[in-house]
Amino acid sequence: MDAPSRPTVVVDNVHITYRIYGAAGKKGNAVAAFSRIITRRGGRKVTREVHAIRGVSFTAYEGEAIGLIGRNGSGKSTLLRAIAGFLPTDSGAIYTRGQPSLLGVNAALMNDLSGERNVVLGCLAMGMNRAEVKRVYPDIVEFSGINENGPFIDLPMRTYSSGMAARLRFAISAAKKHDVLMIDEALATGDARFQKRSEERIRELREEAGTVFVVSHNNRSIREICARTIWLDRGVILADGPTEEVVSAYEKAQ
Repeated sequence: MDAPSRPTVVVDNVHITYRIYGAAGKKGNAVAAFSRIITRRGGRKVTREVHAIRGVSFTAYEGEAIGLIGRNGSGKSTLLRAIAGFLPTDSGAIYTRGQPSLLGVNAALMNDLSGERNVVLGCLAMGMNRAEVKRVYPDIVEFSGINENGPFIDLPMRTYSSGMAARLRFAISAAKKHDVLMIDEALATGDARFQKRSEERIRELREEAGTVFVVSHNNRSIREICARTIWLDRGVILADGPTEEVVSAYEKAQ
């Protein structure tokens, strides 16, 4: 693949802070967990502020697949939600070319509807017309593997396991070319065969000049899919570069 060309995402010195509200309770009950976070001063509730993203800056380009790695709570999912436009920044700015798509948000699934209806509605929500939906529907069902053990595509989503729902969500989202597609732990579900199909589809999306972000705790998947990886820790970028270098450094630090 040629060197990256046009920028698709620019993250410029972004800070994001969560403010946690609640009330202190008696020791030993469920509310008591908040007492370690919240104290009362003069009868007012004082909240804890969690600085989730701290001055993050980077640029993503057309045709890149970028891995995001780091411990739980390092800010990976927060960063993706901010790029998708679902979280405001406290300071700094995020610029995107086209509409970023966060896997599972654009193709939201409704528990009381069948898998079939969810496929149709998910595709329509991504901007497909009915002719396009009809064309991609068989591929989505086959890709997801929902019907491998019976006609589950006709059953309500509430009858699906979490893994089945995640596979269908990925299959819907991956049926469309995206300017920027962000995948948060979707590859952690399903068997090895589904993971391989998912990795192949991500490569296809990247080669179609899209940009793909992948959050995963599976370092093998990151190595297989992504040429570039960003390592986040406590909301700060510790490394941003070739995947093998960054992932190896991350593994040594664990």
